[in-house]
Amino acid sequence: MSKINIRRAIDNIRANTSVYTPVVELIVNAIQAIDERGRPDGVVSVRVQRASQPDLEGGLPDIIGFQVEDNGIGFTDEHRNSFDTLYTDRRMAQGGKGFGRFVCLKYFDQLKIATTYREGSSFIDRSFSMGKENDIIVDEHKAESKHFDSKTVVTMMHPKPGPKYEKRLSTIARNLVERLLPYFIAEDYTCPTITIAESDESEKILLNDYVNNEVSTFIREIPVTSNQFTLDSHEAKEIFSVRVYKIYAPRNQRSRISLVAHKREVSGSVLHKYIPEFENEFSEHSTNIENQQDRNYIVKSYIFGDYLDRNVSLERGGFEFKMDSDIMLGISQRDIEVRSAHIAREAIKDVIESRLKKKERRVQTYVDDNAPWHKTALKTADLSGLPYNPTEEQIEVCLHRAKLVDQIETKKDVQRLLAHNSLRDVKNTVVDIVNKLSVTNKDNLTHYIAHRRTILDLFKKSLEVDQSGNYSSEGVVHDIIFPRGNDSERTSFVDHNLWIFDERLNFTKYVASDISVQGGHSVRPDLLVYDRRVLFRGDNKASNPITVFEFKKPQREDFVNASSREDPIEQVVGYVNRIRDGNFKTPEGRDILITEHTPAYGFVICDLTAKVEEWLLRSKNFKPMPDRLGWFQWRDNINLYIEVVSWDKVSGDAVMRNKIFFKKLGI
Repeated sequence: MSKINIRRAIDNIRANTSVYTPVVELIVNAIQAIDERGRPDGVVSVRVQRASQPDLEGGLPDIIGFQVEDNGIGFTDEHRNSFDTLYTDRRMAQGGKGFGRFVCLKYFDQLKIATTYREGSSFIDRSFSMGKENDIIVDEHKAESKHFDSKTVVTMMHPKPGPKYEKRLSTIARNLVERLLPYFIAEDYTCPTITIAESDESEKILLNDYVNNEVSTFIREIPVTSNQFTLDSHEAKEIFSVRVYKIYAPRNQRSRISLVAHKREVSGSVLHKYIPEFENEFSEHSTNIENQQDRNYIVKSYIFGDYLDRNVSLERGGFEFKMDSDIMLGISQRDIEVRSAHIAREAIKDVIESRLKKKERRVQTYVDDNAPWHKTALKTADLSGLPYNPTEEQIEVCLHRAKLVDQIETKKDVQRLLAHNSLRDVKNTVVDIVNKLSVTNKDNLTHYIAHRRTILDLFKKSLEVDQSGNYSSEGVVHDIIFPRGNDSERTSFVDHNLWIFDERLNFTKYVASDISVQGGHSVRPDLLVYDRRVLFRGDNKASNPITVFEFKKPQREDFVNASSREDPIEQVVGYVNRIRDGNFKTPEGRDILITEHTPAYGFVICDLTAKVEEWLLRSKNFKPMPDRLGWFQWRDNINLYIEVVSWDKVSGDAVMRNKIFFKKLGI
């Protein structure tokens, strides 16, 4: 035959293979050889080859190869020539792609075949190796046999660098059973006897017992009401069958859908991709009298069908149809998996329902404790797509999505109503929509008020001493009220908390926080508020109040010293005078119009220690408020009203103003 580049063919293998793939390939070839011979006493024997040197830690020696023997038809001339053909189609009807032997050389350096087959009335021995360069068959020998039965022994030796096999024979057996399970469970088919043993026969395991034995501790089938479903392809209706199993002690595996072609597990997806409640392992109480411990398990759903057999890829690592939407063939992998996922769900319906209720309780608790504004959205939210153990962020996204859907539907209802010439005939619908709008608005208000409560808690916390006994700087409380270095052009209404001082400050024309009033490096008030209020006077001109805030760190009082350059009263006066001089513009260059009649308000926020109160009374000529939590002064020469108030008063007044809302909304 023509020369081929074997190394290039091996390097081009892109299928999703593992170290167990070549062993499975050899076992499947052995099963097919037995089926072809048609013998009911078929046996496949897998022998593990180990290194001669023991493990350094005293464990089992490493695995260096596998030998797979069967009593099938053997390598006749026809089979030999098929092996020597790159993409042979000899076993196409059984799912053979003529590529499995190349997968063997992907993981092992050496592949040898020794076989005995019938030729006429005699038996022939044949042996050869698989080449690594240009010839598929090398070192071939053929002679008349002394044996009187057909068989084949395939030996893979010297693993290539990469992942290693588990050492325990029982672990290897389990891995093989999981990958070969379709052969054991396929309808109208009897699998040959398959054993795996140490090369010296010191330990031997019958793989068939893992599945067929009623007391199997590894795998158990789950009965389903209906194990078939139909999908429409472009050519005809395609029938798929499903077998669902519990796999015990699954280690790091997840519950999974496995698509099978020609009794070979090809590909699939995790079940929680479609039903989140499959994400974690399940647990059940053991019925074994000797062992009453709970057992963990996952669920595996095996899918069979002619459609899968016809469209499996060359290397059996996937299928020719697309994952999400297949225009050419009509049925995608997702179409198949979605239907099979629901069958798996029905198989353990009670367990899934229990997990779903647990998830619903988790969401309900989150809404009750942290997000009462979502109570209405929770009534219509679809939680089925939410992860089994959702984070608060995932819950929020789900509920916001439900809220958005409700709002869109309500908007459509309103538009349909407005299209009517008269609302008489749709009175009940109008009432329903108005009620729905009212509930939505209440939820929005609850969210906003809950946000306020959180801010007030944070604000109160910032006024306390930390673990080291220090108070927060004025910068911390400054940022809570309004972020430093920003203004209302760059900070939206929802991103500042001026309402802590006065609700009216939410509706101001312009706010500047720690920004120079004259550009460059000139002085900067902590907070400047320009409020555009139109008061109709004789000349009908606008009066534009300005408000200046200065913050001082809790318990700080050094600013009252005669040598201090941070006298907050004089700072406020200085800022107001500079603004009155007309030199102040916004960072965007917009004028702020100030007249001689413009009222000005100044607020100094600090702790009213005895030293500060004495300073206000004797040096600044301020008068105390009735509650003694603030001091005030009116400077009529510059039309300025100044208050010096304590942090406790600011916090307490804000809580008092909002307390009724907290109570009414149950937060």
